[in-house]
Amino acid sequence: MTPFDTRICELGEGALWHPARQQYFWFDILNRRLLSPGKDWRFKRMVSAAGWVDADHLLISAEDGLFVLDLDSGAETRISDTGADRPETRSNDGRADRQGGFWFSTMGKRAEPGAGAIYRYYLGEVRPLFQGITIPNAISFAPDGQLAYFADTAAGLVWAQPLDADGWPKGERRIFLDLNAEGLNPDGATIDSEGGLWIAKWGAGAVMRYTPAGQRSHVVNVGGLHASCPAFGGADLCEMLVTTAQEGIEAPDPHQGLPWLVSPGFTGLPEPRVILG
Repeated sequence: MTPFDTRICELGEGALWHPARQQYFWFDILNRRLLSPGKDWRFKRMVSAAGWVDADHLLISAEDGLFVLDLDSGAETRISDTGADRPETRSNDGRADRQGGFWFSTMGKRAEPGAGAIYRYYLGEVRPLFQGITIPNAISFAPDGQLAYFADTAAGLVWAQPLDADGWPKGERRIFLDLNAEGLNPDGATIDSEGGLWIAKWGAGAVMRYTPAGQRSHVVNVGGLHASCPAFGGADLCEMLVTTAQEGIEAPDPHQGLPWLVSPGFTGLPEPRVILG
């Protein structure tokens, strides 16, 4: 494993490989910035996750809703005010689905129990999907687009949710993983080309792979204790960027809060493009 960048994040999150730009992006939520090699963007409110729209634009989830960022000019176009009426919450996890939608989550700024939710943006519409989650995380999608995963870090649970042809939830969610017996905290996640679910484990300094049957198959360690979000990337999608955080670590060493580049031994899937309505 190798530090990918020397800029330390208080709360690194939202790792993303932009296939059109062949470029990684990630966030430092608490310091209100988006980072990429050699550049960062500063904001007046917390930002946390993104999907790519085209070569020049990202859809970004912020504490006051969704907006499209022009990566060259820095101009913002408001898409949704989701969360703007709740100053006690902020955005957290988010990822594009296989149908061109974008799932994003909110949570209490003090991780208040049950204050979080998960929403979906699809063709210009935002709908709430799940309420009463404390720290919504691990949003990711099976290769065929028929199943979504998400977690509540505070509860130590990961759910699997069937989806219809348009990517909306259908039927009941089920518990995919209960990590309480191991004391593991599921954070951000991504999927490989074989359908394996890679979950960053906050406090464990690792990303762990689970088969579609829910069996842990691989562990990849990183240099930061609070591993927060993985993303496959590189020209062949055979490498993985993993963000970490300094938050909550007393007297952190220089490795905490850096993004780490690892070789997971698996190939990722191309990140889907968000289709604006």
